[in-house]
Amino acid sequence: MKKFISTVQDIWKIEELRSKILLTLSLMVVYRLAAQVPLPGIDPTQLTGLANNTSDGLLGLLNAFTGGAFAKASVMALGIMPYISASIVVQLMGIAVPYLQKLQKEGESGRKKINQITRWLTIAILIIQAPTYLISLPSLGIPESAFLLGTGPLFYFSSILLLTTGTVFAMWLGEKITDKGIGNGISLLIMIGIIARFPASFMQEATSRINQSNGGLIMILIEIVIWFVVIFASVLLVTAVRKIQVQYARRTVAGNIQDVAGARQYIPLKLNSSGVMPIIFAQALMFVPGLMASSENSVIKSIGVAFTDIFGLWYNILFAVLIIIFSYFYTAITIPTNKMADDLKRGGGFVPGIRPGKETADYLDTILSRVTLPGSLFLALLAILPAIITKAGVQPGWAIFYGGTSLLIMVGVAIDTLQQINAHLLNRHYDGLMKSGSKRKVAY
Repeated sequence: MKKFISTVQDIWKIEELRSKILLTLSLMVVYRLAAQVPLPGIDPTQLTGLANNTSDGLLGLLNAFTGGAFAKASVMALGIMPYISASIVVQLMGIAVPYLQKLQKEGESGRKKINQITRWLTIAILIIQAPTYLISLPSLGIPESAFLLGTGPLFYFSSILLLTTGTVFAMWLGEKITDKGIGNGISLLIMIGIIARFPASFMQEATSRINQSNGGLIMILIEIVIWFVVIFASVLLVTAVRKIQVQYARRTVAGNIQDVAGARQYIPLKLNSSGVMPIIFAQALMFVPGLMASSENSVIKSIGVAFTDIFGLWYNILFAVLIIIFSYFYTAITIPTNKMADDLKRGGGFVPGIRPGKETADYLDTILSRVTLPGSLFLALLAILPAIITKAGVQPGWAIFYGGTSLLIMVGVAIDTLQQINAHLLNRHYDGLMKSGSKRKVAY
């Protein structure tokens, strides 16, 4: 504990790091305050029906990602999700569109152009999503009396403008956090929205266990222990790597080429190279079968209803299969084994026992395929774990935190942020957050 307190004090001593953390926290507070502002013309006291209809299911999941803003008819009701959707579309288009492929190879200037394309695509998505959200509000439980100014053209125009502005503002906050603060801003905004629902979900579960004599404090304690075990497993999934040994016959040291026989390094291939993206892709597709629930055909409607229950059997079977498929797909498009093999060859490195060039690329691709299988299976298990937990009597709102996108985003963002803080500490010759020991001494 003393080591931790000492590390926190070291963080506070570094003015640059302190400023970055304070700026990040301030912008996240601004985002959360904006999420509490309802759309003009809607009575916030008559949103009980909307809150009840978005407490579970697919809408409940969307509401969790926006930190409850979706159920409050807030100016931030759509949150940062349209930007995430635009980012996914741009990434997928990068496979087939030569212009985007060219931008990806142009370094920083190309990245800026891709970001600009993503922003404009976000606005295009908002032009569709914002009216859809507003039109669906009455069917989601908001009575006519809640629309104080009616639902005329003025209401729709102003609300669409505000919803679009809210998402653009959230996007700007995220980019500012990334540029001037600490951590990935967009991911932090999603995480803070998820965490915002954590206390209410836990209290609901605790109240249910105690008031209904459903296990009491013992069951609450057991659930907390299981939750920490799942978090530990998620950390292992995020950080686990398969090291491919690389040997260099020649290495460049201080500008001079020296023969360093036997010098070895490793290529780390992550067990889960695709991160949380397969779950996000799969979840986006899972909204499609749910649309069939509004069909007039009884057979199609029954199928649609089965896929609207995020804790149902058929939903989770299809969800798990899609996650495994997308894990391989996303890994294939983001891990260029051919480029890795070429870079290795140019640098004078080789995998022992494997010829440089194509054979090395094939070898890396084979290893990557093998490690992706257990990684994708584990990821699928974590994604459907909330559905398994609910069978034990856990409240749906609390079960969401036992796996799926919510938990993996929180774990991934926390690790990424800690690594950035750790890097700042080590650069200033302090102990990192992830290691123990005394302050590092520098020899002059």
